[in-house]
Amino acid sequence: MKSSLEEISVRGHEQVSIFQDETVGLKTIIAIHSNALGPAIGGSRMRPYASFEEALHDVLRLSEGMTYKNALAGIPFGGGKSVIIGDSSTLTGDRRAKFFQSFGRQVEKCGGRYITAEDMGTSVSDMTEIGKFTKSVCGRDPNQGGSGDPSPWTAKGTFDGLLAAAERAFGSDNLNGKHVAVQGVGAVGGYLAKHLAEAGARLTICDPHQARLQSIAKETGATIVGTGDILTVDCDIFAPCAMGGVINETTVSKLKAKVVAGAANNQITTREVERELVNRGVWYAPDFAINAGGVINVSEEYNPKGYSADRVRELCSRIRITVGEILDESKRSGELPGDVAIKLAMRRVDQANANREYR
Repeated sequence: MKSSLEEISVRGHEQVSIFQDETVGLKTIIAIHSNALGPAIGGSRMRPYASFEEALHDVLRLSEGMTYKNALAGIPFGGGKSVIIGDSSTLTGDRRAKFFQSFGRQVEKCGGRYITAEDMGTSVSDMTEIGKFTKSVCGRDPNQGGSGDPSPWTAKGTFDGLLAAAERAFGSDNLNGKHVAVQGVGAVGGYLAKHLAEAGARLTICDPHQARLQSIAKETGATIVGTGDILTVDCDIFAPCAMGGVINETTVSKLKAKVVAGAANNQITTREVERELVNRGVWYAPDFAINAGGVINVSEEYNPKGYSADRVRELCSRIRITVGEILDESKRSGELPGDVAIKLAMRRVDQANANREYR
C-alpha cells in the first residue's frame, strides 16, 4: 500500500491542505487535484471516518475524480474535494452554524483555488453558513443567489446516462418492464428512483434510513431488500447511489445485472475489478461521466451572465452523449470504459496545462 505522500505524487495533486479548529471540533482535508481548467470545484463530504488515513485516501480519490468529471462536463473548472472528519448527524443549531462558518474560513485560506459545495453529510443551509466567510462556495439557497440543492440535476444526468448504457446493452432505451436495483435512495438515489418509475421500470431498492426507504417505496412501488442483499438481486440494471467501493474483488462475482450505471462516486475499487466486470459482458457507465449533473448546476452560479437553468439543462443533456461515446469507444478498442473516460478528460486538461502560464 502506498504511503500518503506517494499517493499524492502518483495521483498528481497540486495541493493538499489539512485544517483544524479545536474550538468547534473541525478537522478537514482540502485536496486540489488540478487548477488547469480553472478553480477546483467539488463538494464537502462529512463522514465519521475510522482514521485520518481513510479520510485522506477518500479525498484524494474524490478530488482526482472531480478533475475528470468537470473536464468531461465541459465546464471551466478544475477538480477538488474536501472531507470533514465527523458525524454530521450530531451537529445541530448554533453549534452546526459555527462549525460550518469555521469551515468557510478554511476554504477562504485556499485563496480562491478551491470552491466548495454540498455533498454527503452537508446541506444547502450549511453552504449559507460557509458563505458568510468565503465567496468560494456554491449550491447556496436560491433566495440568496444560489442554485439550491444539486441532487435533482445529478439524478437527471445519471438517468440520461443510464439510458445510453441501456440502449447499448438491450438494443433500446425503453425501460418499461426493466428491473433496476437502486442501492441508496437518499437525495440523488431517491430522485433517480422516481425517474426510473416514471419510465416504467420495476424497482428494487435499499437504504439504511427506514423512513426515507419506505417513502420512496410507496411513491414508486419498489420492492425493499436489505442493504446486504441489493448486490445479489437478479436485475437488468444495477444503480449504485450510496458509498463508493461497492463493486470490489468480493462482490463483483455476485452481480447479476447487464448494466452498472449509478450516481455513487468511485463505484469500482480497481482496474482489475472493472476488467472482470467488462469481461462478463456488463456495460459500465463510468461514475465521473454519468453523475456530473450536480456540479454542472452549481458551477453555473459562477457564469458571468448569471445562473440559467436552461444552460444547465443543455449541458446536462450532453451527459447521455458522452456516456454513449465512452461505451462505444470501449467496445471498439477493448479498453476499459474508465480508461476511455479518463483519456477523454485528460485531453482537455493537458491542453489547458500546455496553454496556461505558471502560477
